[in-house]
Amino acid sequence: MQTVSLKSVYASMLVALICQLLPWDGFGLQIRPDFLLLVVIYWLLRTPHLCNIGTAWFAGLVIDLASGGLFGQHALAYAITAFFAVRYQRRLALFNIWQQSAYVFVLLLLTQVIVLILKLFSGGNIPDWTYFLPSASGILLWQILIFSRIGIEAPPHKN
Repeated sequence: MQTVSLKSVYASMLVALICQLLPWDGFGLQIRPDFLLLVVIYWLLRTPHLCNIGTAWFAGLVIDLASGGLFGQHALAYAITAFFAVRYQRRLALFNIWQQSAYVFVLLLLTQVIVLILKLFSGGNIPDWTYFLPSASGILLWQILIFSRIGIEAPPHKN
């Protein structure tokens, strides 16, 4: 298992944020995955000592500031998703790649459902089925990321 520096974690989050903020148009906007959330989940599962729930919360605040929506909705959704990612991180390392991907897909859907509930509470409209397309495209992007890294390894045990 290679050691990972904090600089590489934050650099990958910066690249993901830039991808998130790129101007998308048409159908690409509907299927755009949440790049920053995918990178946060990856680092939460791979190195929970470098990327934690606070990091996920801060990343959510950055997305809230960038999107101009309800302040704190993505921060709350990212923090709850990070909690569930970290909670089962050690067990997830024992799963095969497909089971890990299914779990990440559930995490992506959970984030979207939380944001949807918060939008509905603030008076938003009910979206159509295309609202959940970013989770589908996100899991496809996750597959590319995971097959390039070959799974999430278990962190080393400290004696």
